[in-house]
Amino acid sequence: MSAVTTRITRSLAAAVLGCAIVALGAEPKAPVAPDYRAEILAWRAQRLEELKAPDGYLNLVGLYWLEPGTSRIGSAADNDIVFPAGAPAHIGTLQVGADGAVLVTEPGVDVRYDGDPVHTLLLADDWSEHPVTVTHGSFAWSIIRRDRRLALRLRDLDSPALSSFAPIEYFPIDPALRVDAVLHRYAKPRVIDVDTVIEGLGYHPQSPGTLAFEIGGRTFELEAYDAGDSLFVVFGDATSGHGTYPAGRFLYADPPDTIGHTVLDFNKAHNPPCAYNDFATCPVASPRNRLPVPIEAGEKFDSAAHARAAAGH
Repeated sequence: MSAVTTRITRSLAAAVLGCAIVALGAEPKAPVAPDYRAEILAWRAQRLEELKAPDGYLNLVGLYWLEPGTSRIGSAADNDIVFPAGAPAHIGTLQVGADGAVLVTEPGVDVRYDGDPVHTLLLADDWSEHPVTVTHGSFAWSIIRRDRRLALRLRDLDSPALSSFAPIEYFPIDPALRVDAVLHRYAKPRVIDVDTVIEGLGYHPQSPGTLAFEIGGRTFELEAYDAGDSLFVVFGDATSGHGTYPAGRFLYADPPDTIGHTVLDFNKAHNPPCAYNDFATCPVASPRNRLPVPIEAGEKFDSAAHARAAAGH
């Protein structure tokens, strides 16, 4: 391509981009106040710390859906649930019934719960009041409950993915994408059926209503889900699959005040765990939560970085 052709191509691209910005009613980005920049940078640091924490998502190395009955577990190929190399060849059995999943260990295999040796133990799942995680060396496993199904979630606390994880790329901080929002409550909360990255597995959060907000002079709405002491949003936008995670991104907001007001800070929009690990069960953005405009704030997505993290190198 000649230099002249390159200049013409770039000029056309700039013109198209400029038209898109005008069409959205966007304004030039405002300067970022030092205290707001510090807030976002601190949030990013905490985000990385949580991903790398023992209960984070970078150390996941297995997700095994369970059926009623007895399954043998261990690293040997003759097990029903085959752990990665480095785990004992035969750990024991997992007996799944109406009360949940009971672990029974083989004699001489050192599995521990809260530092004490385990021989027979009910592994209370993550919806229980006191979920149970057991360990052997650097391996740790627990039971999760999703859509009335149980699965064994396995971690390697020394996973190479923890040290090889590439830095997360972000859009530039944009104060204009920290927007006021108003919760429009439903007559009564609704249970919403949301798809997940796992075919056939649903996510059924309770929604109090929709959050209305403006970007570039246009009004949009996102359905919010209850998340304990906050509101949770899974949204897609025009960048989904084009620089951000295709299935959408996550965003949390403070509970609304007495008149329904809260704030949506898209600079804190982040990728779901499944963007970085193949052993998570993430909800995807529903059709009604896919915005027709680009939200160029928060985390980007690099599929190559995901592949490296999933492989642990």
